Amino acid sequence: MALFKPEDCLILVVDDVKLNLQIVAKILDNVGYECSFASNGYQALKRVRSARPDLILLDLMMPEMDGLEVCEKIQANPELSEIPIIFISASQEQEHLLQAFQKGAVDYVAKPFHSAELLARVRMHLELKYSRQKLKNLLQEQVELVKQLETLANTDPLTGVWNRRYLLMIAEQEIKRSQLYNFSFAVLLIDIDHFKKINDTYGHSIGDDVIIFMTKTVLYHLQSTDCFGRFGGEEFVALLPETDMDEAMIVAECIRENIKNQYITFEEQKVSITISIGVSSYRIGDKNIDSILRRADQALYQAKHEGRNRVISCPLE
Repeated sequence: MALFKPEDCLILVVDDVKLNLQIVAKILDNVGYECSFASNGYQALKRVRSARPDLILLDLMMPEMDGLEVCEKIQANPELSEIPIIFISASQEQEHLLQAFQKGAVDYVAKPFHSAELLARVRMHLELKYSRQKLKNLLQEQVELVKQLETLANTDPLTGVWNRRYLLMIAEQEIKRSQLYNFSFAVLLIDIDHFKKINDTYGHSIGDDVIIFMTKTVLYHLQSTDCFGRFGGEEFVALLPETDMDEAMIVAECIRENIKNQYITFEEQKVSITISIGVSSYRIGDKNIDSILRRADQALYQAKHEGRNRVISCPLE
């Protein structure tokens, strides 16, 4: 399958001799290529910027601004540098040939040339260009696919927040930062009160809506540097870097209060929920996140034991 159709390709022909432009134009037109023309270097640069040709046939020897300078200016522009440039010149000097390639040309055709040779070189470099573009697109698609797969692997499908696996990975990173720099680091373990009753009474669909509502409310009260995710079922974890226990308690209480004072409407019914939160923080000597989570879980258990809808911190000791 052809990489391109000639009629879909625009070729800019640059030459200060009108007859040369006419000759090249006829050769290209017979195959079906679209052509644009410029009779000097300044005009060529203007056309390149406006028309963005697929390939440039550039005369080497022109007054005022020669082809080498035109090529150099095009190559200096990142948006234009991938346009292949083929020099056409009557000069047979080796120095000119070397300069052309040094400036960024992809090929060089000596005058007088055979039309078949010119067309073969044009087609070859257009095919190379489109092959590179196709490869670049495939690589970009692969990068996007990897990102999507990483997102699927690291997020909770219902809420879009991080999942347990990713949370634990980030938590371990924060533990290392706290150990290294003696930073504060707090953890909120959040549980929706009587969630089974909500599912049994209203159905799992409303249960999902409750989880999503709770997630959005929590995220609203967290900072961009915090990390929040679903630990499992109706249990969620918020990681608060560089946050001490007092600050974490303020955040937790604000979240709890806001959730208590809102509700979800379902078939003209108002469904309200409450949450319980256990708060813990990093202590010198903590080797991993397990000990912090264990203390947060103990605090959460106490919150539920004392009647739910409350925030309890684990004693600092």
